[in-house]
Amino acid sequence: MATTIIRKPASFRLRADLLEKLKSNAVRENRTLNNYVESVLLDYIFNEPNETTKAAIREAMSGRNPNKVYDNVDDMFNDILNEE
Repeated sequence: MATTIIRKPASFRLRADLLEKLKSNAVRENRTLNNYVESVLLDYIFNEPNETTKAAIREAMSGRNPNKVYDNVDDMFNDILNEE
């Protein structure tokens, strides 16, 4: 059984540069501006990350890196291969 989704017209005032970016993204994805904006809004509104993901995002944005950082790939592989 098909479900009808009711759509209502709306008007928004957007910054000119934002509107141009939305238009270029819509063209790149071969979609109408309306369809592209609707999908972006749906993704933002309905795809809220879980608590684990939110914590990871906060950690990443804090700039703290709890992981060991390597200057080159050889040091990284030597460290990995020498782990017991």
